[in-house]
Amino acid sequence: METPKKTAQSPGSKASSEEERAKALRDYKVTIEYKHLKQHAPGGVYLLPSWDSIRHFHGVIFVRRGLFTNGIFKFQIHLPDSYNDVNAHPKIVFSSHVYNPHVHPTTGELDIVTAYPHWDPQHHFLVTVLTYLKKIFYVKDASTAVANPEARELSRTNPEEYRKKVEACVRESQKSVFVNDPGCTTKFTEDSLKYQKLRKELREIDVEQVTRKVIMGMIDEIEKSTPSSRNSTPRKGTPRKPSSSARKAKK
Repeated sequence: METPKKTAQSPGSKASSEEERAKALRDYKVTIEYKHLKQHAPGGVYLLPSWDSIRHFHGVIFVRRGLFTNGIFKFQIHLPDSYNDVNAHPKIVFSSHVYNPHVHPTTGELDIVTAYPHWDPQHHFLVTVLTYLKKIFYVKDASTAVANPEARELSRTNPEEYRKKVEACVRESQKSVFVNDPGCTTKFTEDSLKYQKLRKELREIDVEQVTRKVIMGMIDEIEKSTPSSRNSTPRKGTPRKPSSSARKAKK
């Protein structure tokens, strides 16, 4: 009985298979890092993967104190194909305008290389750059920043003018919060007219009178009276009476 002969694998196919295995391993490491973020992401920083690539993320940071208080800054993270190799730095680009010595004024890119000249995959991870991203909004000493020399010098020579530019940057971030990049997974949407009406009516009644039944009654009447839900526009000049549920709650 003859033994079947093994087909020899060409050097090209072997190299291709090794590359695919290496890429699969790097991708697996990215998923492990992302899973780690669920418990260890810095406070106020949120990150979601994009729909089209495991190496592309959309994020947002809510700044809670300091000069950038109340800023809502969106950003994207791009990981190179060689990520998890030595000196394969992640790339973070802000979608929101950020006036900060560590952020390039034109491209919006966060300067990671200056902070981590030697990227070591054994010690540096996604959580590392997210922690650094948060830090730049709180750190007071920007003497080592190189991304935006103008902002760096202004923070040193004219702190009051620097503060004004930062405050303008914060206001702009708040105004543009509902502007979403194409394909963005961290989308912000404005409340519908129905929810705005519900909030307004809830403010007018005694908190102790708020029950599930009262709220559901309000929602029913708001649904009936909202033009979008009936595809009609109410007549002008007709005063709107408080809902029956709201009147009961006031009694």
